Amino acid sequence: MPIKRFSKQRELIYRVVLNTKEHPTAEMVYNWLKPENPALSLGTVYRNLNQLVEEGEVKRLPFPIERYDANTAPHAHFMCRCCGSAYDLTGINYDPSLDSLAEETSGHAVERHELFFDGTCINCTEKH
Repeated sequence: MPIKRFSKQRELIYRVVLNTKEHPTAEMVYNWLKPENPALSLGTVYRNLNQLVEEGEVKRLPFPIERYDANTAPHAHFMCRCCGSAYDLTGINYDPSLDSLAEETSGHAVERHELFFDGTCINCTEKH
């Protein structure tokens, strides 16, 4: 387990990811923090996000553009193909029986699964 090191920048970056319902990209985090933190670089944001992922504080999501989520508990996500927004889907519970089924049918040692949905979000649907 990596040693957790505190830094003001890491704390700012973590708080931004923690306090948004969006699943921001590194560039989004950078753009949100830069006006009040002029010394902040995009490289610093990436380094700290990677450190937070290694420490288990945030989760890297495998969307076409990497996004980050401070909710590390298993849960479902939705990605809009139209606007690119990413959201948590509530009301869809993690189903450990899927892990067992995958393990039984494949022979792999399955630890957990990720559930991602994509399509058109309600905001984009209403615009068209």
